[in-house]
Amino acid sequence: MDSRRRRRSAITESDEVSSIEWEFIRMTHQEEDLIYRMHRLVGDRWDLIAGRIPGRKAEEIERFWIMRHTKVFVERCKFARLK
Repeated sequence: MDSRRRRRSAITESDEVSSIEWEFIRMTHQEEDLIYRMHRLVGDRWDLIAGRIPGRKAEEIERFWIMRHTKVFVERCKFARLK
């Protein structure tokens, strides 16, 4: 069993993408508003929120939320606007 666990953890670690490599996700004002309102109602249930926005995946919604609410990304966006 231990060798299986090691193999699984090795696979997931190599498949993960660093949040530093993420590109900013553009959302319309309506999509942003809906995400904020739905998050207040249902919390971090990204699948449920994504179900209300056609063409968006739960991963995109979660990544958008993290980028908007993480200090590192906020600072990076401010710096990029100054250039």
